[in-house]
Order: sequence, then C-alpha cells, then structure tokens
Amino acid sequence: NIRGELYPFPTDNKFTLSEHTLLLLICRCVRIRLLSDNAKAQTRTFFTKSINSRGFPDMADKNKADAILDALQLLMNEKDIYNISVSEIADKAGIGKGSIYYYFPSKNAILDALIKRSYENAIQTAKSLSANENVSSYTRMAMIFQACRSSSAQFLNNPKLANETTAELSLLHNKYLNYLISELKPALSEIITQGIFRDEIKFDYPDALAEIVLIVIAVKLDNFILPSTNEEIEQTLKGLISLLEKGTGLPLGTLEYLSIK
Repeated sequence: NIRGELYPFPTDNKFTLSEHTLLLLICRCVRIRLLSDNAKAQTRTFFTKSINSRGFPDMADKNKADAILDALQLLMNEKDIYNISVSEIADKAGIGKGSIYYYFPSKNAILDALIKRSYENAIQTAKSLSANENVSSYTRMAMIFQACRSSSAQFLNNPKLANETTAELSLLHNKYLNYLISELKPALSEIITQGIFRDEIKFDYPDALAEIVLIVIAVKLDNFILPSTNEEIEQTLKGLISLLEKGTGLPLGTLEYLSIK
C-alpha cells in the first residue's frame, strides 16, 4: 500500500508476484513517500522564506509589503483604525484580499509593522552602536536612553495624533510603547549585564532593571497614560536618576543626561 506495507497473499491460490513486479511496487511506494516529504519541505520553505527575522516579507516581496503599510497609513488619515477593514487595505494597496494574508496574518499585524517601520531607524542605530563593547557601559546606556527619547519625540510630533479619537490614541500609544520597550530591553539588559561583570554597575537583576527604567522613561516621555506637566516629568526623571545612581553604585551625575532640561 502507499504506506510501504506489503499485505501477504493467500497461499491457497496460484497467484504469484514476480521479483520485477514487486520491485516496481516498492519503488512506487517509496516515490509516493518521497513526493509527500518533498511537498512538506517545500511548504516549510515557502513559509520560512515569506517572513524573515524582522517580521517582514523577504526583499523580493518588500515592495508589496510596503504598499500594504502605505495603504493603511493613508486610510488612517481618512478614518478611525477600528473602521478600516482588511478589504479596504487590500484595495488601497492594489492587491487581492486573499494575497494580503501572505504578508500579514491580520490587520493588527499590519498596524504593528507600520509602527515598527515608522520608528525603527533610531532604535536600530542605537542598538548597533550600543553593541560596541569597547565603549563604557555608561555611554552605551546613554545611547539606548537617547533612542528612547528621540523615538518618543518623533512619535509625539506626528501630526496624525492630533486627529485621533481617544480609543485610537490609546491603541497607538500602547502599540508604540510595547514596540519601544520590547526592542530596547534586550540591548539595555545586555549592557547592564556587562557593566555588572566589569564591576561598573552593582545590581543583581539586569533584566528587571532594564524593564523598569525603560517603562518609567517611555511612559513619562510619552505622557499619554499618565498625563503630567513638564515639572512633574522632570521630578520623576530626577527621582529615577537618583534611584539608579545610588541603587547601582553609579557615580553621581552619570545619568544626568536623562533630565529633560
């Protein structure tokens, strides 16, 4: 059978299989199995090639992926994100609705990719620079914090935000903050870990420290979840600076650049 199993024939009849016929049957079964395995491999290759490590389609399809992101961006200038359908995005991008799922599994994924494309340059640059282990931990931490500050300023200066509903603003801010913190946390955690190893920083939980610092800085600079005056933001950042310097053994004044003055 197609599983490669051979059923015994009754011994009370005179039917026999020649060696040649048996060999042909075995070869056919093996070929079917190989074709099945090959089809599975091709399917795996298709999905592996369609999405790369950044979450975007490969370069050959990047133009269409960008067209989809551009389409969503244009539609968001016309209506609320909650009232935009995948069909509308596909029509605006000039592709079939079914084809859009080759690039993104959902509208939510398209929005995530749009957020990432809009703010990734400063973040990726900072991550690359901060990977240089020949630079002190303090300087590399400053690069990460500056990337956080620059991205927040870019996000808040987006004129599109002025026309959004409260619900849409909340969605965009939450997605932006999630992207910012999730992207910068591993890099900052690694810098802190290396600083601990070099005895430049004294702390036992680098991952937790990286997350706490980024959440405080990002949320306060974003100023949407907890609206504050400039004076209140400044006081929070000063408190964070004092807490970090005294709690991690950093020289006083090392993190003064976090001040918004």
